[in-house]
Amino acid sequence: MGTWDDLADWWAAEVQDDPAYEGDVHPILVELLEGTAGSAIDLGCGEGQGMRLVGGEVFGTDLSMSLLERAQATAPVVQAVLPGLSWVRDASLDRAISVYLVDLIADHGMFFAETARIVKPGGHLVVVINHPVFTAPGSAPFIDDDGQVLWRWGTYFEPGSSSEPAGDGAVEFFHRPVADILTSAARSGWVFEEMIERGLSEETIARIPGYAGQEHVPRLAGFKWKRA
Repeated sequence: MGTWDDLADWWAAEVQDDPAYEGDVHPILVELLEGTAGSAIDLGCGEGQGMRLVGGEVFGTDLSMSLLERAQATAPVVQAVLPGLSWVRDASLDRAISVYLVDLIADHGMFFAETARIVKPGGHLVVVINHPVFTAPGSAPFIDDDGQVLWRWGTYFEPGSSSEPAGDGAVEFFHRPVADILTSAARSGWVFEEMIERGLSEETIARIPGYAGQEHVPRLAGFKWKRA
């Protein structure tokens, strides 16, 4: 698998050129940000798309220096290996935001514990990921004898990972069922407030006809928690 610096050009082009980010991903983030305010850290900020939506007093962190060089045009950035956040002071921020990060890290327990440590009581954590139904190893669409598109669950209930193509390389996606995500967050002191589940938009399916019939398959999930 290539490093994220190797994939930086591909990712920046993907975000810029794929309407699914603007039409499918970003609306979930914006909706979950409603009712939150104050200083924010964008975890896995990439080239800065999330920070531009958060606005205000925000800074980002990412593993890839190549992506951070793009993101710093939007807000201050720090290079770091996530989910480690030892360089951030306890209870120093109002919000922690992450888009497409939790399903790229093996230790989601550390992610919730560290974000709970750095966010002030009453602050928020907003997470958008590929839906666990979609990331389960062995999951895939199939068509029954009547031509209806159904979804094979694969090994949904078992944590696991899979290698997925990304540009000229590959990315490892880590799967865990929704129950594991919610339980891990609760054990770290996060109080669950809202979850959004979405399939692909009509616009995305019209642009990519191969997705026809998958309108009701969960593809994206968004969560909002409040710090106890």
